[in-house]
Amino acid sequence: MNAFLQSLLPQHTLSKLMSKLTHSEIVWVKNLFIKKIIQHYGVNMDEALVQDINAFKSFNDFFTRELKPEARPLSTEKNALVSPADGVVSQAGNITAGDIFQAKGKSFTVTDLLGGSFERAAPFNDGVFTTIYLSPKDYHRLHMPLTGTLTEMVHVPGRLFSVNTATTEAVAGLFARNERVCCLFDTEAGPMALILVGAIFVSSVETVWHGVVTPPTRTSVQNWLYEDNAPTLEQGAEMGRFNMGSTIIVLFGKDYVEWNADFTANKAVKLGEMIGKTSQKAAPVVTSKGNAFSTLIKRLGF
Repeated sequence: MNAFLQSLLPQHTLSKLMSKLTHSEIVWVKNLFIKKIIQHYGVNMDEALVQDINAFKSFNDFFTRELKPEARPLSTEKNALVSPADGVVSQAGNITAGDIFQAKGKSFTVTDLLGGSFERAAPFNDGVFTTIYLSPKDYHRLHMPLTGTLTEMVHVPGRLFSVNTATTEAVAGLFARNERVCCLFDTEAGPMALILVGAIFVSSVETVWHGVVTPPTRTSVQNWLYEDNAPTLEQGAEMGRFNMGSTIIVLFGKDYVEWNADFTANKAVKLGEMIGKTSQKAAPVVTSKGNAFSTLIKRLGF
């Protein structure tokens, strides 16, 4: 019933209204909103670089707050793959015959998730995935699990269903139906995709190299290729953020990454902690100065 009612809502209109509220600089409005969220969700402000709520110009400024540098140390384990965010693991496992498990018998395809392109999906055949949910109490900046060079960004328009547990168990293919921003990288562990999935009341998604990607919500898939002067982001570097909370999905190709044994559904994770390791198959990062043909061959999984 919850999912059905959500399907009837003007999801994008409600998100636009939420955006106006969260970006309001009216002092009493933003301070009231901030106080209520801190109290209701138990936000740990001791970790925040700025702790005085009066110093935030808007609720969104608070929501995307920066943490103290020492609050999220990166794992120093050899070949460590680190969590890109604070949150809870919704699912983690293998990509089977192009399918990603969602919940309770529901799944979606990598092809659909990446905007309907078989070429984008091919490098992830029989690879691994994880889906990490960020709640309102969590830190909402997203960081690099590994050092990577950006090859493509894709904005896929769609719905804005909630991404909470109840809705993911009810709505088939939810993550391939919601609006999302897909970021594709070449890394030492082969191809990597970071998919930033929008949700109800998520007013925008942005990346450090582009700025705000959505809004506006487009009517068709749009992509940006980075063949010249492509940014390379170090492991642990910020790559994007949600203005309001949602979900990040991480994809790797076959045999490049192995998740930790305890990295399973419902596990709480923190940015920077080791969630898996890269394999001996790992190859050097392909930079923007590399041969374009070899980059294409690598992305196709050969």
